[in-house]
Amino acid sequence: MSDLSAYKAKSGRFEPVWTIEIQTLPEDTDRILDAVMQVHPLSFGRYQRNASISALGKETSQPEEHSTTTTHIENFQAGMTETYPMVELKISIERDLKELEKVMDAIIYAHHYEEPVIFLREDWASRAAYNPKSDNPNRWWNNGRGMPKKLEDAEV
Repeated sequence: MSDLSAYKAKSGRFEPVWTIEIQTLPEDTDRILDAVMQVHPLSFGRYQRNASISALGKETSQPEEHSTTTTHIENFQAGMTETYPMVELKISIERDLKELEKVMDAIIYAHHYEEPVIFLREDWASRAAYNPKSDNPNRWWNNGRGMPKKLEDAEV
């Protein structure tokens, strides 16, 4: 990937980050995020605890002999396919090895698997030339629609 450190547009810039993508159960996303927040703020601009969570999908595997699955599930035969619900939890942090070590330790501790599926990518994240009083007609405070309904409010 190109070095974007010299990129500077009127709209903002890019910063080098690591994107961490974690496959997990839908009900475990908050526990993982809470664990990470103990060691890192997950900042994105002027916001903390930033993450994205995919729609519900599936993960599938075939546990080998002497795996945790064959050890803890009675009569499970190695090589049998198992499929479970899964979401992808995506976070990003600055490219700092010490920070990555702390975040990964928190994720591994909070995750329900002994061998969680986690991908790490070098990315560049946008940082807007932020103006909370912008008169841009596309901004939520100017567009006549306001903020979208929060998911927790929509479920009530």
